[in-house]
Formats: sequence, structure tokens, C-alpha cells
Amino acid sequence: MLMKSMPFSAITARVWLFMSAIAVMLFAAPIAQAQVTDFRQAVAQAAASDDDIAAFYRERNYEGIWSTSGDRRRRNALMAAFASAGDHGLSSARYDPQPLMARLQSASTASEQGNVEVELTRMFLQYARDVQTGILVPSRVDSNIHRQVPYRSRLATARAFVQSNPDSFLRALPPSSPEYTRLMREKIAMERLLAAGGWGPTVPGGKLEAGSSGNSVVALRNRLIAMGFLERTNTQTYDAAIVAAVQRFQQAHGLAIDGTAGQGTLREINVAPETRLQSIIVAMERERWNNRPRGTRHIWVNLTDFTAKIVDNDVVTFETRSVIGANHRDRVSPEFSDVMEFMVINPSWYVPRSIITKEYLPQLQQNPNAVSQLQITDSRGRTVNRGAVDFTQYTEANFPFSMRQPPSRGNALGLVKFMFPNRYNIYLHDTPSKSLFGRETRAFSHGCIRLADPFDFAYALLARQVSNPEEFFQSRLRTGTEQRVNLNDPVPVHLVYRTAFTKPEGHMQYRRDVYGRDARIWNALSREGVAVRAVRG
Repeated sequence: MLMKSMPFSAITARVWLFMSAIAVMLFAAPIAQAQVTDFRQAVAQAAASDDDIAAFYRERNYEGIWSTSGDRRRRNALMAAFASAGDHGLSSARYDPQPLMARLQSASTASEQGNVEVELTRMFLQYARDVQTGILVPSRVDSNIHRQVPYRSRLATARAFVQSNPDSFLRALPPSSPEYTRLMREKIAMERLLAAGGWGPTVPGGKLEAGSSGNSVVALRNRLIAMGFLERTNTQTYDAAIVAAVQRFQQAHGLAIDGTAGQGTLREINVAPETRLQSIIVAMERERWNNRPRGTRHIWVNLTDFTAKIVDNDVVTFETRSVIGANHRDRVSPEFSDVMEFMVINPSWYVPRSIITKEYLPQLQQNPNAVSQLQITDSRGRTVNRGAVDFTQYTEANFPFSMRQPPSRGNALGLVKFMFPNRYNIYLHDTPSKSLFGRETRAFSHGCIRLADPFDFAYALLARQVSNPEEFFQSRLRTGTEQRVNLNDPVPVHLVYRTAFTKPEGHMQYRRDVYGRDARIWNALSREGVAVRAVRG
């Protein structure tokens, strides 16, 4: 649903002048006249159903924090935060100041004032959690999002708030990361764009390329201008300027950069601005889930971007293409954060049981010599004679053997793997299947992350602990045997899923929703009252 809204400055001007007046006249005065004991009893009773709020007021002997003329600054700061909730991609309806104003006006008895007092605290704590660590519980939206959200203590939040400057405290609640700031700025710009009519008509027709002309080229030209990829021009021919603009668009959307508006490129060009805005709002929610330091040096694997990056002090110092898990129920790559502790040069591949029983057992039942590159071992690690085993007697449930591929250039893990031990058995690794890195969409693995440039990735990690990382790595590679190399300074690893993300300079970046996760997140946010807005500047 598209909601029309006034800009925040207009809301502020109209609400706060009126709010300040009625808050003092209609709310503060009665509480001064009411029996203090009655008010405190009402607060105690209203807070009793919430352990954190009850503990907070009990520590204060049930004294209010919103209820007197001296609390006006705190009230106004809270209402200002509520009025800007929609800017953060939260539900504007949930934090609408008008119903609160009505309750403030009608609270004439100590009991009513006590109830409003506690309700304001409850809403403050709800807002603090929503804007700081997100509206949703990630794992409830998608079971493959294993994000440990850094929830703050509600009681500690309330305590800190009353001891702080209320405006500064509330401003500090949202994530302070540059990415969140840039996403919010882009969100507001997109809302103004929607109010001004969006990007105009979509581009009809089929493939367009250099030399094409006609109405479809004009529509393409106009849309690229509206999107900011093309300077204003009157050309009606697919000329060099349009080729360059299409290339810029393709780069910003993770597409093959050929300057031709083929079926895939046109599909992305014709995506509605409302849909792009939904992606930004989802990205802001995801940023709140990860509202903690990422690490001065960290590894950032954006699944939808098919890249793995090393980031030092917020600057990307190394980047390589990646292949992620296939879009199949038991192959998708999960999202989580962990710490990379070591690499293994010349690794063995210990085949996951799910692959053994689902893929290789059926082949062995047809031909005992199938997948001959793999060793079959028993529970003691001894190699099993294939000819002595009747594989047809086994099922997925009772297959008693393990499988291992020794180190080699043909090993499924290639020549190096990067380990951040986790219960999902996910890691980064080399691969002998290099051709897949030339694909535009690279979702082919069983869940682990394959790297296009694993040796250079290793050199970048080792550069901080050895003087000649390339020679150090190659000398161990030449042994042909497994070599574990610990990282002196373990590196945080974040496997994330961002279909909308920013760059410090340049266009907003959008990627396809490979697994449909962001669509599920948006649907969940919608159920919580989050909506796309058009805001006039």
C-alpha cells in the first residue's frame, strides 16, 4: 500500500507546538493536584504485567518519568522520535503521536495518568528495540538466517534513558554504521522520487542494442535519465552515450556489463521504484540485526552479490568473485557470523553425509567403482575394499561408511580452504570448476563459498604475519600434503544477504533476490505495519 506523508519537518512543526501546549495544560497540572500515592499505585498496577517495566518503576518508588511539567523535554524527545519512525522503515502507524496526544488530553485521574505513564514507557522500549535491533526475529522469517541479534536489556535501556539527555539518547539508538546512514538517505530520496512520479513508463519491446532506434529506445533513454545513469539528451538512437549508461546500470545491478539491453537487463530496468524501496527498507532491517562492530578487519561475503571481500577500517582491500549454494532446499548458503581461525593448504575433502547418502550411494549401488576419486572408509578410518561391499543393502539411514577425497588439484575443495569452524559445516575454499565464475548468477555449490582467487585471498590474509606471503604459501603447497596454517589474528567472517547496498560513492547497488529471502522479510515487515511511502519534499 502506498501512503502519502508530510515531510518530517512539517510533522515536527505542527505536532510539537500543539503537543507542548496540551501536555502541560492537560496532563502536568492534574498530576500535580492528584494524590501522589494514588498515582504511584496506578503505575505499580499498570506495570505489574511486564517484569522489566515493573522492576524499573520499583527502583524509582513508582515515580513517573513522563508525567510532570519537568518531564516535558523527555516527552517531546520521545514524540519527535516516534514521528520520524517511518524514516527508519518502521511502522508509522505503530508510533503515530496522535493517539498518544488524545490519551494525554483525556487522562484526568491519577489512575488514568498512571496507565498513560506506563504505556509511554512500554512504547519507548518497543521503539528502542525496533530501531536498534530490528522489528523481526530473523530465524522466524527464514530458518537459514542464523543471525545472533545483539538485543539490549530493556531494563538497562530504561535506566540509561532517564540518566541521559533524551534527544541525544534517542538519536543514538539506530545503527551508527555508514551503511545504515547511506541507506536511510537513499530511502528518503526514493520516497521523494515516488511523490514526484517515479521513473516514468517502463521500457517495452525486446532486446535493444547499439544502433537500435524507435519508441523503445526513447523509453529506455528517458528511464535511464530518470534513474540518474544518463545525462539529459534528445537522442532517439541507441548511441554511445546510451551504451555507456546501460553499462553503468548493469554494474550497479550485478549484471554482465556489455552495454546491451537484453532480456535480463530490461527486466531489471523495469523493476518499479516501489520494489527497490522495499529492498532498501529490508536492508535497513538487516543492518539493525547486525548492529554491532563488524571488526576492524573482517571478511564480508554478500551472497546475492557473489563476492567475498576483505575489509580493513571500512575500506575494501581485497575482493574476489564467489560461487554460493544452489537454490535448492538443502543446498542454500546460510547467513551467520563467525571467526576465521586457520586455512588448510592441500586439503582433503571429507564428504558431508548428506552428499554421501543422497548423491553417491545411489551411484555406488549401480556401480561399486563409481566416484573412484573418493576413498571409502570405515569407522576407524580404514580404507574399504569396494569389491567386498554390497552397497544395495544400505539406505540413507544405515549406510555405515565415510568418504574422503585426498589432496590433489582435482579435489572438490581445490588447493586451499579457509576455516571458521561452525555447526553448519560452511567454509570458503578453492575449486577446480573455474568456468562457473564467468556466469552472471553463481549459485551452484552445496552451500560452501567457492572463491575465484583463493591464492590471492590467502596472500592477503597472510600478509600481516609473514614477510613474503606468496612464497610462504607456495612452499607449503609444493609439499602436496595437508598443511594447517593458523591466523595469528583470527578474522571475523560475515555471510550476509543484501539485495540493496551502498557504495561510499556512486549509484545505489541492487541485486536479485536469489533465494527469495528478502521477499519473505518484506512480507513479514508488512504484517508489522511497515509500508512504502511517497513523501513530498
